[in-house]
Amino acid sequence: MNLQAVLFDLDGVIVDTARFHYQAWKRLADALEIPFTEKQNERLKGVSRMESLSILLSLSPKPLHYSPDEIEDLAAKKNSWYGDYINTLTEADILPGFREFMAWCVKNSLKTAIVSASKNTGTIVDRLGIRSLFSTIVDGTRVRNAKPDPEVFLLAAEDLSVHPGHCLVVEDAGAGIRGALAAGMLTLGVGDPAVLEGAAIVVPSLDRLDTRLLEAL
Repeated sequence: MNLQAVLFDLDGVIVDTARFHYQAWKRLADALEIPFTEKQNERLKGVSRMESLSILLSLSPKPLHYSPDEIEDLAAKKNSWYGDYINTLTEADILPGFREFMAWCVKNSLKTAIVSASKNTGTIVDRLGIRSLFSTIVDGTRVRNAKPDPEVFLLAAEDLSVHPGHCLVVEDAGAGIRGALAAGMLTLGVGDPAVLEGAAIVVPSLDRLDTRLLEAL
């Protein structure tokens, strides 16, 4: 097996905070009278908060004009609502299969990292009690470019002193898969295959993963 490290996305892989993101964006959209559906929310997965806001505003049926300060205020309002939601998280919210997969990583002496666009990553991992499981965390507070830019993945590989070609990225978003491929890494998609085009392996959830597939990578 050529794997030396596993890089985990956070939202949708370790914990389902996607519903919180949707609830917060939907609340903002309603306030701005912008129609916004769960299907449209898929476009926001894995991208930065400001880029997500830009996408949301582009869905408005009427012209919207905001100053840079007003844009910042809108993003802060969404994040405040999202923060209220994530503060309800507990260890019980960890998604099925994650702990078993992490045990497999430990058994095989693989280094581990979190690679997330979220600036709330620290809060979430502390709420879940999993910070000590990872050698490094690379999130929105450390990178300039959001996925699908490969920056977050390459920085994690650098932190771990592992060549990108020996890293496996676990992602639930198309932008994440594209970024991992651009970084020259192996990919495991979790979720809908139609969204995860290009992933070497796709499973509906981590508890459905047969780790023997990874040993062949």
